[in-house]
Amino acid sequence: MSLILLLTQQMSLYLVLVYLVSKTPLFKFFAEAATRLPHKIFIYLIFSGFCIMATYFGEQTNDAIANTRAMGAVLGGLLGGPVTGFLVGLTGGLHRYSMGGFTDLACAISTTLEGFSAGIISLYLRRQDKSELIYAPLLVCLVTFCAEMLQMGVILLVAQPFAEAWELVKQIALPMLLVNSVGAALFMSMVRDQKNMFDKLSSAFSTQALKIAERSVGVLSKGFNQESSTQVAQIIIEETHVGAVAITDREHLLAFIGTGADHHIPGTPISSKITQDAIDNNCVMFADGVNMAYSCSISPHCRLGSSLVIPLRCENEVIGTIKLYEPKNKLFLNINRTLGEGIGRLLSNQILFGRFERQQNLLTKAELKLLQAQVNPHFLFNALNTIAAIIKRDPLKARQLIQQLSQFLRINLKRTTGLVTLSDELEHIDSYLTIEKARFIDKLKVEIDIPVLLLSFRLPAFTLQPIIENAVKHGTSHMLEQGLIRVTGKVHDDLLILEVIDNAGLYKSDNNSEGLGMNLVHKRIQNQFGSEFGIEVDCRQDEYTRVSIKLPYTETQS
Repeated sequence: MSLILLLTQQMSLYLVLVYLVSKTPLFKFFAEAATRLPHKIFIYLIFSGFCIMATYFGEQTNDAIANTRAMGAVLGGLLGGPVTGFLVGLTGGLHRYSMGGFTDLACAISTTLEGFSAGIISLYLRRQDKSELIYAPLLVCLVTFCAEMLQMGVILLVAQPFAEAWELVKQIALPMLLVNSVGAALFMSMVRDQKNMFDKLSSAFSTQALKIAERSVGVLSKGFNQESSTQVAQIIIEETHVGAVAITDREHLLAFIGTGADHHIPGTPISSKITQDAIDNNCVMFADGVNMAYSCSISPHCRLGSSLVIPLRCENEVIGTIKLYEPKNKLFLNINRTLGEGIGRLLSNQILFGRFERQQNLLTKAELKLLQAQVNPHFLFNALNTIAAIIKRDPLKARQLIQQLSQFLRINLKRTTGLVTLSDELEHIDSYLTIEKARFIDKLKVEIDIPVLLLSFRLPAFTLQPIIENAVKHGTSHMLEQGLIRVTGKVHDDLLILEVIDNAGLYKSDNNSEGLGMNLVHKRIQNQFGSEFGIEVDCRQDEYTRVSIKLPYTETQS
């Protein structure tokens, strides 16, 4: 019993240290599912240190050391994988071997085996898509119990003389089995709780950001003025529940919603120094009312007590700010601070897009409508709704879809109307189709069969994307069975022929807005290369629609 108490004291010390570490950003490495190299190095250093500490602070028993070293080896293997677990166990084992005693070799072998075997279990669970079980305290308890049983077996097999080894095992087996198993389970329980908290915060944050993005999309692109700013400020305060929201340009207050609206009047000049500093220095300013004092520059009776000011940028130029406030009786939450900075980037992108859109009015009407068609509001709303539906059950997939949506929009904003490679065009439609396939789940299948040698071929930007979008929007999306879209490419008689084929067969030849994208692609190809090139459509109703794009091909073009 005394040995159990002594080992429990040692285990409690580790758990206290773990609790203190859990309050730092370093603890995120324990809860990280991906075993990247920095993650593995961190796990190795931490749990090798645990093994060494456990040996140093162990209890001398019959020329051996009763300890909690198995906790470090097993946890290192479970969180870091086989290689990391092996290295953690080897480091702890070699350190134990250096301290001597008749069980030195047995302990070195068993500690290495404990780390490696735990790593093998971790690898198996990850390959079976059951990585969440790694964080299950009951499983960790069982794995550690078996690891300690393994250690007792190795001591009996290797340590000499056998009689002394047997007496030692009888004395230390129960305390070490009990304390190490319970200690490892408690440690993993703390990691699991912290991981769940990270996941919940991430999910809540992403959902909140998506709602703001969905509700505000397109508002500022119509113009950065009092009317659009008021709409956006109202959306932000409803979703974030902060005390107040304000939006300014470089000189005037454009909108103010919330506490203090009686004396913060839209249209009045900016009077706040913190706002002016954010504009002049192009940086985020935060006055939390504690470390940095905040006071209203208009009324001494204002109830606002903290302020976050984020510059709104357009092409590296500060054109205004968005400001979030909290009243004096409420702390400014870190999540709202991070969210506020994200909102600033979102609104900046909307303003940038609005400016880009207005600049495109200088181009021909056809070119403008083609580019506008790329950022289809219905597609964007559908994409955001799809991500919002996925985010609770699969946050990782939702983050991947957000990245794809971001890439799709970035390409639309940055692309010119000139020539791009076929590889770039396929990358563009891949982002679009990734989101559409997530939306239709198993009802949309896409096959792309284009030789690698053709990927460097240069063709007009936005050639394939409108055709693919038509195939989805006016074709496969109306089918009850699975929709199939095939994209092929081949060279024939100095022609590059790209074909987009769907199995819906719903094409109708007309010149209305539904065919606008295809008609413009056809006209742009003819304007660029000549009337003998362009688009041909072959449709058999309810069976297939084949859109063939004919372009001139020479060896120097690819």
